[in-house]
Amino acid sequence: MPTGSRPLRADAARNRDKLLATAVRVFGERGLDAPLEEIARGAGVSIGTLYNHFPTREALLDAILPQRIAALDEIAADALTDPDPWNGFVRFVEGLFELQAQDRGLNDALAQRAPLSPEVVAACHSGFRHTGRIIERAKEGGALRADFEPTDLATLVWAMSQVIRQTMDTAPDLWRRCLAFFLDGLRADAARPVPVPALTAEQLTAVLRP
Repeated sequence: MPTGSRPLRADAARNRDKLLATAVRVFGERGLDAPLEEIARGAGVSIGTLYNHFPTREALLDAILPQRIAALDEIAADALTDPDPWNGFVRFVEGLFELQAQDRGLNDALAQRAPLSPEVVAACHSGFRHTGRIIERAKEGGALRADFEPTDLATLVWAMSQVIRQTMDTAPDLWRRCLAFFLDGLRADAARPVPVPALTAEQLTAVLRP
């Protein structure tokens, strides 16, 4: 609720809470393009009531996504406490993709498959802010191939998000098999020269620009 705004009436507050809970469920099951009418119906309110609380889809996503994306902070912190840097790296990517596999909407958001507000984009950046250190630790430990860069993780997220999206209903754990293949290819002792350089930070920004 905006600072200085009047508190919601009890019934309005209940409707807002029901809308948020239903939005989490419906976006999680259907993805970020789920019909808002379905969310209103699931919450037991009219579409007009939904728009009274959240004038746009973006406003509704702003109300639920940053908190869900914040779970990445815990995953990253856990990875950084692992005394084995390679295991920490593996724990991070497994935790990341497990989050995505549990929630179609979060999968869409982290892969930036739909237009996102600056607030949600900032939450995504915050959630990934520790990845550079996680990657460097694994490289310094000698287990992760030296040419793997943080921008390469972004391309891995895009690839895995599509695997998750396509198989979530029929083989929800298939992403684990795909990740196992990726991880074997990221080991330093399996590395071979790669003819194409990693994306630069500027290129990654350009790719993600709406």
